[in-house]
Amino acid sequence: MTRSERLNKRIGVLMGGMSSEREISLKSGAAVLAALKRLGYQASAIDAGREVASVLRAERIELAFVTLHGRFGEDGAIQGLLEWMQIPYTGSGLLASALGMDKVASRQLFVAGGLCAPLFHLMERSRPRSFDLSGIAFLFPHVVKPVSEGSSVGVSIVSNAEEREAAIECAFQYGPRVLIEQYIDGREVHVGILGEAALGAIEICPQGKFYDYAAKYQLGGSKHIYPAPLPPTVYRELLEQGSLAHRLLGCKGISRVDFIIDKEMKPCLLELNSLPGMTETSLLPEIARGEGISFDQLVESILETASL
Repeated sequence: MTRSERLNKRIGVLMGGMSSEREISLKSGAAVLAALKRLGYQASAIDAGREVASVLRAERIELAFVTLHGRFGEDGAIQGLLEWMQIPYTGSGLLASALGMDKVASRQLFVAGGLCAPLFHLMERSRPRSFDLSGIAFLFPHVVKPVSEGSSVGVSIVSNAEEREAAIECAFQYGPRVLIEQYIDGREVHVGILGEAALGAIEICPQGKFYDYAAKYQLGGSKHIYPAPLPPTVYRELLEQGSLAHRLLGCKGISRVDFIIDKEMKPCLLELNSLPGMTETSLLPEIARGEGISFDQLVESILETASL
């Protein structure tokens, strides 16, 4: 679809939604909506609630720019609806979105593809709640997190069994499956992907214990260093691994791939975000700026990738 064709389309910026990341999605959507209007597009805000299909029809939306985060927006749900309604949309398709949101399924694919990832133990709510953790083959500290949430929602780092039990209960509030993960002490570096290419890698230095919700979204919550100050060989390896992770899940358009660089400078892949944030403190826009790509140019580039 050419730019002139897109200019004649009614574009809906899908934002908000019903996940625990609703407020962040509203900020991402507002930023993208403002950029689209500056670029001359016929764009409007669509709050993706339970009646989203009716709203899309009423607004006669012909092209969707998806800025949803978390469940129902980043997990393939909205992508399936848009495909059923024959509305082209930005970001990855149904399957890649679902895989990216599921930390277990995506990690299994990453490891099968030759990438390093932390060891983990899966707990499921449907099983007896006896906290049978005999299968854990790694020492404390542990990272406890919901399998299908983003923005570090429900994530804890624990150093003993008592803390772990409380963290498991907390994580189960966000879904029926919980991941207990090997903690890797190292530097957190994220790779931004646009189209099929890795733009660059940015290092995150959180002010607190780890890169939690506050560190991600509060101004001053973390220090960002771009490009990540790594040896050239390690930096190139990170970009290659980020691109490989994007391809392994079948992603398209954009993604952000999160790594820990351990003490031996070995990258370990944590997760892939198929719809990374587009707020003023979000990492993908910051990486793009570091490469000379303005926010409006980034939004235009993402829109160019829209398809069914």
